[in-house]
Amino acid sequence: MGQNWAITIGINGYHNLQRLTYAQRDADAVQAFLQQELQIQTPYHFTDDSPAIAQDYGPPLNSYPTYATLRRFFRIRFEEPFLKPGDNLWFFFAGHGKRHEDRDYLMPIDADPGDEVEKSTWIPLSYITDRLRRSGADNVVMLIDACRSGAGRRDSDGFGREKQQGVITLFACSPWESSYEIDELQQGAFTHALLQSLQIEGEGNCATVERLYQRLRQMVPEVTQRYKRVQQTPYGVVEPPTKYHLILLPRKANLSDINTLKLDAQRAELNREFKLAKQLWIRVLAISGADYDAIEGIERLARVSATPVVPAEPEKPISVPQTGQRDATPSPPPPEPAKPAIPTFKFEMVTVDAQGREVNRRPGEAEYWAEELGNGVQLEMVSIPGGSFQMGSPDGEGVDDERPQHSVTVKPFLMGKYAVTQAQWKTVASFPKVERDLEPDPAHFQGDNRPVECVSWEDAIEFCTRLSQKTGREYRLPSEAEWEYACRAGTTTPFHFGETITTDLANYRRFFWDYKRKTYPGSYGVDPKGEFREQTTEVGNFPPNAFGLYDMHGNIWEWCLEHWHKNYSGAPIDGSAWIDEDLSLRLLRGGSWNDHLWNCRSAERGRRYPNRRLNSCGFRVVCGSAWTL
Repeated sequence: MGQNWAITIGINGYHNLQRLTYAQRDADAVQAFLQQELQIQTPYHFTDDSPAIAQDYGPPLNSYPTYATLRRFFRIRFEEPFLKPGDNLWFFFAGHGKRHEDRDYLMPIDADPGDEVEKSTWIPLSYITDRLRRSGADNVVMLIDACRSGAGRRDSDGFGREKQQGVITLFACSPWESSYEIDELQQGAFTHALLQSLQIEGEGNCATVERLYQRLRQMVPEVTQRYKRVQQTPYGVVEPPTKYHLILLPRKANLSDINTLKLDAQRAELNREFKLAKQLWIRVLAISGADYDAIEGIERLARVSATPVVPAEPEKPISVPQTGQRDATPSPPPPEPAKPAIPTFKFEMVTVDAQGREVNRRPGEAEYWAEELGNGVQLEMVSIPGGSFQMGSPDGEGVDDERPQHSVTVKPFLMGKYAVTQAQWKTVASFPKVERDLEPDPAHFQGDNRPVECVSWEDAIEFCTRLSQKTGREYRLPSEAEWEYACRAGTTTPFHFGETITTDLANYRRFFWDYKRKTYPGSYGVDPKGEFREQTTEVGNFPPNAFGLYDMHGNIWEWCLEHWHKNYSGAPIDGSAWIDEDLSLRLLRGGSWNDHLWNCRSAERGRRYPNRRLNSCGFRVVCGSAWTL
């Protein structure tokens, strides 16, 4: 198990700035929680009246948070690494912050705010980040409850826009907002929500960075609204993005959390990011000490890093063996044939906040297989690694047929990079008939590179059967679990983009009239400047998810293999299709160009009769044979 270290700073009694009321209380509460939950090895706690800090490298340290004390602490303590991969370093600051000339600063208790030329009493946030990274811990979590000003308000002066590389940084509010202290709670709104979130037990806990961040973004606005403050929304910068899946609270982690870490480690290996892969495998072992996959992963990396130099053997005299004797030095075996390289493609992923503003853009890479269909038409199939995930919607999201949320483990498979296009459909429709005729050009919205629509579930089954017969490989529709697992691609938010989508990210109906309620649904936001295209778009127009799959939200509904059930009670947990011949409706996933964004969520379930043909319904195929192709 890795070690946990913490630095907590809370400042009320500023000499030259507006005094604060609850900053020290916030730091005390965070320090106490970390001490109890994570058994912090050495808590470095700096407040107005905290006791001196015992150190393992020198005499006790004065804990009064002046510029000289803090600067000296960060300079000396972090001169040399003292932690190791698998360890966690937590940093919490409650006090004043300042942004000046595109840089973020934390203000110690004796900071002079008017010293904008020399800035000799301000501590750059980037300096602290750099020192924390030197600790040797591969997981640094920074929780910044700063930008406080008079009357319990924190000014929106842009603080937090400077990116801190290689760490997890969660700010109390977005750069364009203000944040608040709440007298009724005797805490800052952010710290109150932070502690409440970290203490959740059981299902829905905040053991991972991703769940903690999403919970804070939900809870802090609720707190500020409840106590009649202007909305405050936490803002996070997680770098690199794999840290979204890191487990902060090992005691509360579930199997899905561990499997997601394993998936990230495997991806890092495939991308030859061996240092990152090792860090992730070590984290798996820290939580699950006898995990066989992690042990194998560490062994693989050891073999990769071992590059022994083989000395040249001296030449041996040629000798002719006597009659009846065997040569004592047999010929070396022939070299093994090189394994064929697996093709990959590169792409960019996008994450947005609850208002649809882009907060992260990062590169990705995935393996794929191109099936030649003939006439220059290809079917690109993306490799989807196996893993576990929470299927369905949690309480507070979705409707009854998306519950109960449950853990499902999915085996590796290949999935269409895009929904089946009209060019692909036309080609396969020309293959020999198996059970039913196929219309070669059924689509309402014409275009070779647009998804095929106006095809029924029965038509899609015939397509898969013809393709399988032609290629000798089993192509089929995805099970519902495979579809949702592939769509989420390791995320837990309503969309793989984040908490909402915009029409810059997907093709859907920006406004949709709810005839029952006589209003426009407001769930997950409405894009005020978005475009309602009123038709399908060509595949691949929008950013993909982390698996490299395009258009999983909107454009067309996609048929799944099984029947529609009214909820998940009794659903398979192995990723297989839930077939029940007594039921008639078939499943669709993903939403379409004519649906509100609510219907485009990862967990949304549509249903139609298997013979229905609509200009909003198409499909994509899967192949379970993975790299045995």
